[in-house]
Amino acid sequence: MLTAQRRDVLLARLRDEGRIVAKDLAAELGLSEDTVRRDLRELAAAGLCQRVYGGALPASPATADYAARRTVGVPSKERVAAAAAALVTPGSTVILDGGTTALAVARALAPDLDATVVTHSPTVAAALVEHPRVEIVLLGGRIFKHSAVACGAAAVEAAERVSADVFLLGVTGVHPTAGLTTGDADEAAMKRALARRAADTYVLASAEKIGAASPFTVLPLAEVAGVITDVDPADPTLVELAAAGVVVVRA
Repeated sequence: MLTAQRRDVLLARLRDEGRIVAKDLAAELGLSEDTVRRDLRELAAAGLCQRVYGGALPASPATADYAARRTVGVPSKERVAAAAAALVTPGSTVILDGGTTALAVARALAPDLDATVVTHSPTVAAALVEHPRVEIVLLGGRIFKHSAVACGAAAVEAAERVSADVFLLGVTGVHPTAGLTTGDADEAAMKRALARRAADTYVLASAEKIGAASPFTVLPLAEVAGVITDVDPADPTLVELAAAGVVVVRA
């Protein structure tokens, strides 16, 4: 089998089954495990998969830069945002993550909502200025330009002074075995710090994030109250999540 043919097979398997176990696929195709692992390394270097122990998972398109992500899965993000906005009740305090889905949530909040929104995203904070009764608390720190959010020690320290009813968490991957992941270690740490400050955490999971994985773990699925998504409940990833006891909130 030629190299290009092998890689087509690997990508098809990722697309159809959502994961590759290198040992099993090597035996199935009559290849050495080293050959399969080498192909996976090269696909990962090209951004076409996320390598994990023993194989690979689909890479998330949500790891593109902020400008590019604004055009990815817009209808799905808007549906997820509408469902997430419904979780923000009058008088509550909500932590709203950064990113394009979180920005859609800010825009989906009721114009007359009376609540407090804490965010480490300047773009989310700016969008909330249009809501006259929303009190905005912007956490400062070093700006991670890829996602347009504040990260680092100063931002984590500011988060420790917050207590919220709910955290609406953005991630780049939601996978039954990899859990909730994102593409940057500091950003993952910031998300964990915010999750510790809320009574409940809900994941904003537009379609391109379901079944995908990124390099850095944010939280185990067991630590969130639910995953908000518009993906068909019959999707294999959602079936597996539900079987593991993860609450899926339909958008």
